Amino acid sequence: MASFFRAPWRRAGLRAPDKSPDTIEAKMMSQPQGFVALHNAAPANGSTPPTFSAMALQGYARNPIVYRCVRLISEAAASVPWLCYQGTREVEDHPALAMIKRPNTSQTQAEFLERLIGFMLLAGNGYVERVTGPDGRHRLYILRSDTVEVRCGEDGWPTELAVRQGSRKRFIALGDCIDGRSALHLKLFDPLDDTYGLPPLRAALASLDVHNAATVWNKALLDNAARPSGALVYAPSDNANLTPEQFETLRRELDDSFSGARNAGRPLLLEGGLDWKAMSMTPSDLDFVETKNGAAREISLAFGVPPMLLGIPGDNTYSNYQEAQRAFYRLTVLPLLRRLADAFSNWLAPTNGGDLRLDVDTDQIEGLAAERDSLWERVGRSDFLTNGEKRQAVGYSPQPEGTDVSINA
Repeated sequence: MASFFRAPWRRAGLRAPDKSPDTIEAKMMSQPQGFVALHNAAPANGSTPPTFSAMALQGYARNPIVYRCVRLISEAAASVPWLCYQGTREVEDHPALAMIKRPNTSQTQAEFLERLIGFMLLAGNGYVERVTGPDGRHRLYILRSDTVEVRCGEDGWPTELAVRQGSRKRFIALGDCIDGRSALHLKLFDPLDDTYGLPPLRAALASLDVHNAATVWNKALLDNAARPSGALVYAPSDNANLTPEQFETLRRELDDSFSGARNAGRPLLLEGGLDWKAMSMTPSDLDFVETKNGAAREISLAFGVPPMLLGIPGDNTYSNYQEAQRAFYRLTVLPLLRRLADAFSNWLAPTNGGDLRLDVDTDQIEGLAAERDSLWERVGRSDFLTNGEKRQAVGYSPQPEGTDVSINA
């Protein structure tokens, strides 16, 4: 490092500047008297590609906001109990409900749903395989999104999944159970694709890159003694100018050794007519913390998680934590759960009696306790409703089991 700028033409292996009158006059006509290079004017790093592996690595594995959003949604959704209805009657021991509660021998319901929802949030797609064992019992397994290809029939609609396992592929039919196996494809809405879903992180890739870049930049700046950027000025006393070769060599050295987040704040050792002019910026320009917070808010917005629940400062959208939690469940968790419940109902109904409906038990969600108490209080004060209508208003059947359901009861 000490010999980097002994003299720019010596380090580059070039001859000294030509100081003849004709050359000096030609230089003065063709380019400015001095040379200025902005140290921090580097090309932007490559953006994160919109692929599942890249978003899983740069987002979930390396970004705390994405990690927390995915964990918060998947864990909150997986903790909500499921209900099963045969017609209008709730069935507590239905085989379809037992399949959800214990999908396979190695996963619980919470683990199963966390993994499935995690894939949907990061890939936009979730794939479930149903396997019928020799004992006739059905087991559910989740397929990794990056190993599955959806294949369509002659009419253009999906008919089967091609699952890559090492060097071979196996095929699973979509829909009703065939030969003991069938598959379910869950996807989020994508206006430009009829086959695959669009993950929420895809809409926030630019914010993800900003958040990650700000973290790397701050880390590199601290590692290099937090020195400010500036300009490198070449203004020799004898009015000589760099040759085009020397100019390009010096600019290339600056780009390679002093540009980008990895070299932020790296010190220069100058000599031979070179001078460093520090170009300080205002505190607001250097406020990377607020830049990161703004990017974090956009990421949380894409996932549907209130920033208050992530501990991001400066967000006053919600008056209190309880209101933010209620909005999180109502606007994000419950719609996703009901989408899953409807999909599983349609998939499992043909082999479970046909008249099957799966739902979630919102009465067991602690985040909605205040809202539930308010509903019960309003219904309880409604004297114009019968007991059966009140039961229906709070989500129960019109009459409790074992009672006479006639109108005169």
